[in-house]
Amino acid sequence: MDLDLMKKLVAAGRMSRRDFIQLSVATGLTVAAANTAFVSAARAAPKKGGRFRVAVGSGATTDTLDPALYPDTFNGIWGWASLRSSLTEVQADGKIIGDAAESFEASKGATQWVFKLRKGVQFHSGKTLDADDVVVSINHHRSADSKSAAKSLLTSVTDVKADGKDTVIVTLSAGNADFPYIASDYHIPLMPAKDGKADWQSGDGTGPYKMKSFEPGVRAEGTRNPNYFRDTWFDEIVVLPILDVNARTNALVTGEVDYIDRVDLKTMGLLQRNEKIGIAEVSGFAHYIAPMITNVAPFNDVNVRLALKYAIDREQIVKKVLLGHGSPGNDSPIAPGVPFYADPAPKHSYDPEKAKSYLKKAGMDSLKVDLSAADAAFAGAVDAAQIMKESAAKANIEINVIREPNDGYWDAVWMKKPWCLGYWSGRPTQDLMFTTAYADGAAWNETFWKNDRFNQLLKAARSELDLATRADQYREMQQIVHDDGGALVLMFYNYVGAHSKAVAHPDQIARNWDVDGLKITQRWWFA
Repeated sequence: MDLDLMKKLVAAGRMSRRDFIQLSVATGLTVAAANTAFVSAARAAPKKGGRFRVAVGSGATTDTLDPALYPDTFNGIWGWASLRSSLTEVQADGKIIGDAAESFEASKGATQWVFKLRKGVQFHSGKTLDADDVVVSINHHRSADSKSAAKSLLTSVTDVKADGKDTVIVTLSAGNADFPYIASDYHIPLMPAKDGKADWQSGDGTGPYKMKSFEPGVRAEGTRNPNYFRDTWFDEIVVLPILDVNARTNALVTGEVDYIDRVDLKTMGLLQRNEKIGIAEVSGFAHYIAPMITNVAPFNDVNVRLALKYAIDREQIVKKVLLGHGSPGNDSPIAPGVPFYADPAPKHSYDPEKAKSYLKKAGMDSLKVDLSAADAAFAGAVDAAQIMKESAAKANIEINVIREPNDGYWDAVWMKKPWCLGYWSGRPTQDLMFTTAYADGAAWNETFWKNDRFNQLLKAARSELDLATRADQYREMQQIVHDDGGALVLMFYNYVGAHSKAVAHPDQIARNWDVDGLKITQRWWFA
């Protein structure tokens, strides 16, 4: 038997010491070496217990338990992955599986999806999850006055109905082979039905932790849900919004927290030399972005947008802000590894002369624009803005960097100021990414961009079952966003977190969202 497989079986509690040593000796190890290997593998096995403290560079005093309004990582970790469950879940390997749903299947050309619920799933209140809860949870985002970020994802839903207590039937206006991925979105968790509506106010959920306390912008605490339908490991969790990266790092070094996201790459070397701290880095679908609101001058002119796309030295930003932990963007939000990825041409690399030529097409010799930035957008955002300013100056573009407060950035600046910095965790499918942030009328269409051809293709690709045709459609959509869109995709960045070595994690960390797919509180454990 393969030694690595044997170690995994030990870590999973499925092989005894005696069997491990006997089989290891048969492969050529000494008894002493086999015993050492067993002890190491056993220590890596998940164990229940402990108080896990997570500090993240997001969260605000305006946060809410309403999943329709979740804006960032803090809310995803706390209000979704800790307190609640979804119908489906994206695994670390990118595959879609059932979460609270035991199974799901499509019919009628993927225009109808049938979800069978797991037996005995309970809310923290003791209520058993049933189909009516799922119906109100989905419909929570579909009302005419909904401001949900998931509303655009559900526009093709024409009906959601219960078929008995444990079956939900979702009917779509057109086929969508990716609908199970939509059902996994962190804005669409399951909530209890109350008076015909979803009860989000109570925080009651079917997730791995019960809410102990929640003070927006300060802290959130939970205790283990003994009735959760999967194994989880921590007795208690604490999720802390610490937006200042220095304060976040100090909290880890001094032992006040066990994990931090968005490591300061400039000081990462110091953390790596600390024997008590480990680094968890994974390349994913996430990207840093400078969205331009395209219905506001001067960004309503595509030539101005193209001038700015060529005026920014992304290589320098990757080098100086990411310190090489990422790659330059090319003004499409689709990352390598996402199905049907295509890299548009020509590359929007730094070219001040080409930027000037587009300014002339816009009838300008020079341009002055404001750029709002705060490190709440991403670690190093203010530094990135300064690099953008310096590189654009050579193209006769003056960027006035406005340093905004961290607290309230996503409410007061994002989608309010004409040009700002931000980030996206990316999505595991193109339909999810484009429908959330680029479709006409989408709640999070941060550039307020509208392109008729793009929107036609988006609808067509969603229901196209021929893979070659679908690939062509997505290739054209990526090109349109690149050429015409208001999204200046600066760079794709690696997720870099740091943790106490007292904490262990699975061999494979999820790429779809940061912090292990936002599910760190249920996937990690104390060694």
